[in-house]
Amino acid sequence: MKGNRDLRIDSPYFSQAAIAVDEMVSQKTPHEIKDVSSDVRSFGAYALTNEFDYQDEGIPYLRGTNFAGDFVDFAEVLRISPEAHKLLYKSEVVPGMVLLSMSGSVGSVTVALDSWNYPINSNQDIAKITPSSIDPFYLAAFLSCTFGRTQINRLPVGSVQQHVFLWMIERIKVPRFSFSFESAVARIMQKAYESHELVSQYFIEAENTLLGALGLANWTPPEPLSYTARSNDVIAAGRMDAQFFSSKYDEFLNDLPASGVEVRSIRDIRAYNARGLQPEYVAGGDVFVVNSRHILEARVDYDNLERTTTKWLNINERARLKSGDILTYTTGAKIGRTAHFDLESPAVASNHVNILRLREGNPVYVAFVMNSLVGRLQTERHMSGTAQPELYPGDIDKFKIPFIPDEIQSLISNSLRRSEESKSQARYFVEVARNAVEIAIKGEESNAMESLHQVKGID
Repeated sequence: MKGNRDLRIDSPYFSQAAIAVDEMVSQKTPHEIKDVSSDVRSFGAYALTNEFDYQDEGIPYLRGTNFAGDFVDFAEVLRISPEAHKLLYKSEVVPGMVLLSMSGSVGSVTVALDSWNYPINSNQDIAKITPSSIDPFYLAAFLSCTFGRTQINRLPVGSVQQHVFLWMIERIKVPRFSFSFESAVARIMQKAYESHELVSQYFIEAENTLLGALGLANWTPPEPLSYTARSNDVIAAGRMDAQFFSSKYDEFLNDLPASGVEVRSIRDIRAYNARGLQPEYVAGGDVFVVNSRHILEARVDYDNLERTTTKWLNINERARLKSGDILTYTTGAKIGRTAHFDLESPAVASNHVNILRLREGNPVYVAFVMNSLVGRLQTERHMSGTAQPELYPGDIDKFKIPFIPDEIQSLISNSLRRSEESKSQARYFVEVARNAVEIAIKGEESNAMESLHQVKGID
């Protein structure tokens, strides 16, 4: 019972790492989250989920999957009506809140920034912590470092869908240091979030450049009350669903060649187009595995790849990846998300990832087009299925790619380069902030402060 503040008897709760973390944090003047916050809340009654529907436009409705890392991705956020937002007043997100995922991607943490477009709401699996006597960015840095994550990882209960309760979060211990140190950590963590905000801005800049070159900068999808399709077109497409024949797709695709640029299908420029295969995962294997969750915001998450063996790869050559391949997420909520693969090490793609290898064209540019409005509309048209949407290689073959002049592609490349630099800078600052907190807990605050003095890029 010693130190058993959550009244648990399951053995994972008493792992050596968790006990060691508790002992080390207890030596650094810890405060429980409830003591440094004015409020810790989630959603209210679960029955409220039956009182509203999602819609195409409206107020952003965050879920844990929208920040299953260090940063929020609003690109695929669900939306609710103002009426639903008013009903869900307990789950409203306001600037300065620390958001913590309570199930699914348990422990993912972020801070609600002043720069976000409010109002914003969130679902029942996100805890909203309102700090009162602690900087929210310092709190986020601690919760996402090894010592914070270890405390959180011992909390989930349940068998199928594990969950962390608010009263457990309230009891998480946060080490306290001098105001100057916590402020320095918070400043770097805030800089990380601000750097990441630039990522989407640079991508939007690149997309606007593309659409401007195509004469589609002000294009808006038509919304006719009805539309028709010829039977020959239905037979040729092999589709009978009305959504496929929406007039917005034909209007957009017909406008591409009207802009005067060359438009070619993926089938005309690719050398290889196939899905990967379900690998045999092997801890410590010598071959990397890219599965759907590794395809993030136009990049591959190389830091968290899983592994298989050369033996499996030799038997399943079809799934082998080469530097320069274009990888697309083909199943589920993030369908169509595409990334350029540039790893030289042996690697394979899983069965929910499509491998596209070009014979002609710049793979970075083609991957960008597939992530832009041009690609998103074509993904929306060609995907099939209801509960589990799918995008097959044959569908991707039909995608149209506009090849704009080289000088405009260069402008797009510059914007994408700045976007990647912002991503790298954001990740760097997060690691610096976490590392400083860990140094301070393991040893002396002065050593941790010295590590922060060596950080470059902080004004």
